[in-house]
Amino acid sequence: MAEIVTGAMGTLLPKLANLIKGEYNLQKRLRGEIMFLESELKSMEAALIKVSEAPIDQPPDIQVKLWTREVRELSYDLEDSIDRFMVRIDGGKQPSKQLSFKGFIDRSLTLLTKGKIRHNIGIDIKDIRRRIKDVSERRDRYKVDQVPSKPVSRTIDNLRLSALYRKATELVGTEERSNYLVKRLMEGDQTSKQQVIVSIVGFGGLGKTTLANVVYEKLKGQFDCYAFVSVSHNPNMNKIFKNMLHQLEEDKYKNVNEVTWGEDQLIKELRKHLQHKRYFIVIDDIWDTSVWETIQYALIENDCGSRIITTTRILDVAKQVGGIYQLQPLCPTDSTKLFYQRIFGSEDKCPDNYLTEVSRKILKKCGGVPLAIITIASMLANKSGKENTQNFWSNVCQSMGSGVDDSSNVNNMRRILSVSYYDLPPHLRTCLLYFCLYPEDYEIRAKDLIWKWVGEGFVHREQGKSLYEVGEGYIDELVNKSMIQPAYNGHGSMTISCRVHDMVLDLLNFLSNEENFITTLGCQQPMYLPNKIRRLSLQTSKEEDIKQLATMGLSHVRSLTVFNGTLSLLPFLSTFQVLRALDLSGCQKVDNENSKDIWKLFHLRYLNLHGTSITDIPEDIVNLQFLTVVDVSGCEIIELPSSFLGLKHLQHLHVNRISLPRGFGNMNSLRELDIAATSPTMLQDLGKLTELSSLSISFHKKQDMEIPILQCISNLVNLKSLEIRDTISRLDYGCDNLCPGPQQLCSKNVKAARGICAVPRWVSSLCSLSSLCITLLTLTEQNLQVLGSIPALSHLSVVVKATHGSDERLVIGSGYPFRCLTTLRIVWVNGFMDVSFAPASLQNLKALHLELSPERDPFDDFDFGLEHLSSLEHVFVTLNNSTASDSEKMSEAEAAIRNALDMNPNKPVVIIMKDNELAVLVERAALQFIQGLGVSSTN
Repeated sequence: MAEIVTGAMGTLLPKLANLIKGEYNLQKRLRGEIMFLESELKSMEAALIKVSEAPIDQPPDIQVKLWTREVRELSYDLEDSIDRFMVRIDGGKQPSKQLSFKGFIDRSLTLLTKGKIRHNIGIDIKDIRRRIKDVSERRDRYKVDQVPSKPVSRTIDNLRLSALYRKATELVGTEERSNYLVKRLMEGDQTSKQQVIVSIVGFGGLGKTTLANVVYEKLKGQFDCYAFVSVSHNPNMNKIFKNMLHQLEEDKYKNVNEVTWGEDQLIKELRKHLQHKRYFIVIDDIWDTSVWETIQYALIENDCGSRIITTTRILDVAKQVGGIYQLQPLCPTDSTKLFYQRIFGSEDKCPDNYLTEVSRKILKKCGGVPLAIITIASMLANKSGKENTQNFWSNVCQSMGSGVDDSSNVNNMRRILSVSYYDLPPHLRTCLLYFCLYPEDYEIRAKDLIWKWVGEGFVHREQGKSLYEVGEGYIDELVNKSMIQPAYNGHGSMTISCRVHDMVLDLLNFLSNEENFITTLGCQQPMYLPNKIRRLSLQTSKEEDIKQLATMGLSHVRSLTVFNGTLSLLPFLSTFQVLRALDLSGCQKVDNENSKDIWKLFHLRYLNLHGTSITDIPEDIVNLQFLTVVDVSGCEIIELPSSFLGLKHLQHLHVNRISLPRGFGNMNSLRELDIAATSPTMLQDLGKLTELSSLSISFHKKQDMEIPILQCISNLVNLKSLEIRDTISRLDYGCDNLCPGPQQLCSKNVKAARGICAVPRWVSSLCSLSSLCITLLTLTEQNLQVLGSIPALSHLSVVVKATHGSDERLVIGSGYPFRCLTTLRIVWVNGFMDVSFAPASLQNLKALHLELSPERDPFDDFDFGLEHLSSLEHVFVTLNNSTASDSEKMSEAEAAIRNALDMNPNKPVVIIMKDNELAVLVERAALQFIQGLGVSSTN
């Protein structure tokens, strides 16, 4: 269960059950106490979940809020107590030799110590029982179970109505977008009578409803009948269908609300009415694919040239509807126009140069989201006549995103965004709140975030998946629900890094502050320090703030993340008694001397020391028996101690060029590893990690590595992701088959400084390989044959160092099936494109990214056969030029590419970049665009 909902219940209850087991030798009476606690806490957990379902418009009574907070704090305290007990019972150093006198003394002292520990846990549990009894009595007294369990949407519906009926002067930025959608909907209207659907998808507050309504008003007069209906979060399908009928023909269905038709009968009536009519219908705010499936039954396909628009925040819904239009934020110019128009009544009027500068900062935080711009502008407009306007604007700018502003405008914005938040299952709400750890606009590595979730117990096991794979699914779902934004995608649309919009961060900080989920020091918000800090994010640059840590109670902190690399706070680490996650990455003042307390943090699950000044890891690291994740890359450490092999729970290890102790092949718990191989012996150990699912490897010395790496890979039968970096140049060496081989491999990234001579034949036997990124010296017939034979390959990126030297282009045709390929990226580094596409080739290809150099073109024409790619939806082309004299050839290449795509029957969306410098700036955005598969934009 989600921590924000149920405190630590999700991890606490299994621990209570584990304590009852005989191995802990607890007294019978104490086991009875624990069974009582387990039963009582399960009941409280159910009540907490019910409280969590209360709508934001109808918050629970203040007494209920106090009760839920107390239960959550109680669960934290009990888990801390149990963890301390388990660490002291299970952890510690191994006793001396069993037959020695010293061994006898050690065993005797251990028994006495463990007896005292069991006595102390008994005292703690009795105290918790007393507190639970008090809390239970309050639960009965204030009737916690009677809080409302279904959200209401009156405020949200009122705000939606305001979006529908905005003044034309307020619709900044919609004209170009609406014209694009009109063209897309009506293109070919005279020649094709097929039904056309456009699904507008995007973040809450982007203006999806407003845009759909503008298009609706422009086009509805061209149709026999039309309707605009809103579905919303909890749809009443009968009411929606009746509303649709009434709008389609008001006279005939003026009394439709009085009839008692069921859903099936209403669908039949709609189909009958629309059977021979050319209709235009907007279905606004769809939240669930099953709702669209039901509505779709009523929207008969009648070959009359009907049109449908849907809007949704959820990408999966848009994909099912089809015709995706990804609504992008407003450009800076339109953002400024909307902002000034709302405040001053004119889009170009700002009376103060200082306010102009503050406006720029505010608009940057708004991120082009109309809802955010209008919200903040409305707040400023109401105060614009007051004295000290400059100070007020500055204060508003500083408080944005902090969750502390309680004005009505900001609260209305939070209500709109909160609908998406409360639509999430409880465990995803917790994971989303964890984004409060990070500063505004921070680009968060998905891998780090997922492992922190794992370390804190937020990720729940699913059959057949590792915890990390489950966490990847959490990221995908948050992206799908438009709650977070991918900052950079890998191949296969895997999110490598992400960020959260400032207005979503404002909502998350608001919720976090209410529930004491995360405490932030810094980030320009008012200092709020609760009595018990559970998670601490240090974003301050002030030494006085850090000194204040010495006066704070830190014994309950579970997570500590530091974002200022110049701070030295480690003198205080000894006070973090139950710390589970420690992230000191980039803290250069952390060195061997002031890091000694780290090796006493026995509860640590996640430890990130990347980029610190630590040069030595002591043998004492074995004390951290619960470590799941260790990142010591980017340090000046030469090797890890032999005691490192004693970390039996370690799953993810990132060491880069640090030597591992001999025998690390026995660390069977490892699932992810990022290392530099220094010797064939090291590869032999690596080959023993048969449970490894992800491997990223480089080679400190190239000699004699190619054959051992093949032998190593052949043993890693559970490997799903493989990245080979740096200097290796060959992977074949006549080894066409790997036995048994990594048959589960689904992602492979092979980089090389010079490029690989040939794609090894054994790659085509990898039946699960769906994503491949590879650097080749040349693209040959053999390479194409192997790549095209990979049965499940759907995402391919090829960097080609040079042309193959032939006078004729290679032709990708039926000889290279590429049956599943949907995304293709080809980069020619030292030459122009020397392949072309034959008719009926790559029939499933939807997204194509080409990076070309026209000035090095060895051919006389630019005929690549792009018109033959019949499923193509999106094309991004980078034309690199090195001199001004190449401009004519650049223009010729662009014209040829556009002409070919104009002949393409699928009419793909095309973006062509001609300036290499600009192309570098947009590279990440371009890759994300291409890998979105079906996501379009006019921006």
